Amino acid sequence: MMKNRTILYIVISSFCVIAIGIGMYYQIFVAGNEQFNEIIPENEVGNMIIQEQTQEELKAEFDNLFDNNLHAQGYDASSVQKLAGHEEQPLVYAAYNIQEEQNEKYSVDINLPVFNINGDIAAEFNNTTQNIFANKANDVLNNAQVYTIYNVRYVAYINNDILSLILKSTLKEGDNPQRVIVQTYNYNLSTGQKVILNDVLTSQGYETRQVNQKIDDVVRKAAEDAEAISQAAGQTIYKRDPDNAMYVTDNVNNFFIGENGNIYIIYAYGNNNYTSEMDIIKL
Repeated sequence: MMKNRTILYIVISSFCVIAIGIGMYYQIFVAGNEQFNEIIPENEVGNMIIQEQTQEELKAEFDNLFDNNLHAQGYDASSVQKLAGHEEQPLVYAAYNIQEEQNEKYSVDINLPVFNINGDIAAEFNNTTQNIFANKANDVLNNAQVYTIYNVRYVAYINNDILSLILKSTLKEGDNPQRVIVQTYNYNLSTGQKVILNDVLTSQGYETRQVNQKIDDVVRKAAEDAEAISQAAGQTIYKRDPDNAMYVTDNVNNFFIGENGNIYIIYAYGNNNYTSEMDIIKL
């Protein structure tokens, strides 16, 4: 047990496009849009109505992503310099796994990944994982004062040259509300630099004005729904401030590029509060 806990510190330091004809295509997608990169509403493709995913569906989809694996999607990583002694490992792998239960103290299922890349940015990402997840795992294992459930899972994707790693933890300590923390890292394998959301949006042809509008729509509806629940049931629901600057693409830190290049923007309010509430925007 002590050896395991010591090692813990050591090791971590969608296609739906239908064309009705060339004339209809021109009318809808060219003449009808002043901006070439304008986003076509998700529920209108051609003359076909597509049902947009609800937040409940998106959250279920998001939760099902975490399989503790890297999905390289055919990327050739042979030119990426890996950490010394770990050349045979993939670019992201589980450096440590703990599945353990101790009656009246804790139940943990912890899968901690490491960026197996030599470089300052990758090292910075690994240090963040250490500080947010590994240190908490060590604290639960050694100092739990109330029965604690702590789970950490991850998933990673490579799209072109961008490696996205996403970690999600759930923490339930005694009678405290369950807390969900989500941390994402986006790394350009060609340049060795961090990737920011606006650059990804530009490269994929999105207009930030349209994305910001979608974020605003999702968050305002979530805020209205939370208020309605609070008034109807007397429950305390996390209150969002839709006018907060965090809901602008310039300030988005938690995002990732998933399978087939889908972009997910994650507002995980448990990162700073004892809540499991989150909002998800999928592009």
